[in-house]
Amino acid sequence: MNIDWSKLGFHYTEPDYIVRAAYHDGAWEEPYATKDKFLHLHVSATCLQYGQEAFEGLKAFRGIDGKIRIFRWRENAKRMKRSAEGLYMQPVPEELFGKAIRLALEKNLDFVPPYGTGATLYFRPLLIGTTPRLGVGPGRDFEFIVIPSPIGPYYPGKFHCTTFIVNRYVDRAAPYGTGQFKVGGNYASSFRATEAAHAMGCDCIFLDAKQHKYIDECSAANFIGIKEVKGDGLQVTGYEYLTPKSSAILPSITNDSLMTLAREMGMKVTRRHIRLEELADMSEAAACGTACVISPIDKVIDTEKGKTYSFGDEPGVVLSQLYHALKDIQYGRAEDKHHWCDVFEI
Repeated sequence: MNIDWSKLGFHYTEPDYIVRAAYHDGAWEEPYATKDKFLHLHVSATCLQYGQEAFEGLKAFRGIDGKIRIFRWRENAKRMKRSAEGLYMQPVPEELFGKAIRLALEKNLDFVPPYGTGATLYFRPLLIGTTPRLGVGPGRDFEFIVIPSPIGPYYPGKFHCTTFIVNRYVDRAAPYGTGQFKVGGNYASSFRATEAAHAMGCDCIFLDAKQHKYIDECSAANFIGIKEVKGDGLQVTGYEYLTPKSSAILPSITNDSLMTLAREMGMKVTRRHIRLEELADMSEAAACGTACVISPIDKVIDTEKGKTYSFGDEPGVVLSQLYHALKDIQYGRAEDKHHWCDVFEI
């Protein structure tokens, strides 16, 4: 194996092993490692016919001390359980989820990038319905797969900003639909809008599907806004961390971690409906998720209303502080007070 870690992008690199476990006759089998990367699947499987599928994403980091840290995998296991229940699938037990992640790590140690390269080992846990079925209804058989892949840093060079464009012609997910679950259909439904934005050199912000009034998500990530808190003399006395509240938004583990850090930094943290026009009151804005941690926004363009909300060409002070604080925990450069990382001396 010869990987140039400095040239790794955010794309799939073939590992040695994946990990699999099937659910049949009311029981899960033990997870096992295999070099077989292909599915042996009936064409009428419920994952193909009716979209009975859910997935997750998490990372392992080679720390400054040489140890490997897997970040908050239990939260991923809990979120996959919620997704499975939402699509009437058999949830993967947390213990089995953890065994599969650890086995995938142990069998692919050569694919954990060295410290200092900015690259990580990414895990894609996948749960699919495998029961052959043509009549509309859920399956009773399932397969759980963990696909590891080393990936490069989201920002291969400088931590930089992205321009977003407001989308009003595609709804990512409806209220009380599947938006709160991590399922493939939510992403497929967004492609028409995101690919159009990418062709313009931008990414896109989705508004709520009911009124097209409130900020929903940033493409495939949660939205963060930073608002200055000012005293009587209009001096900045602190900051408020704002993020949308909606039944159509995926609960982001990264966002949850950043909210915890923001509170520790003395910020007020608020989760509520956020009108698009409130962007004018924010000093910084960003998307956040596993891939990028924080993707700062330089401006949001609302072509339909002829308005542009600008936040500066460089990442803001508050978002930069949050970004580096979380990265320091993931790489072992700062104390992990919340025990977010499982540490392996391998």
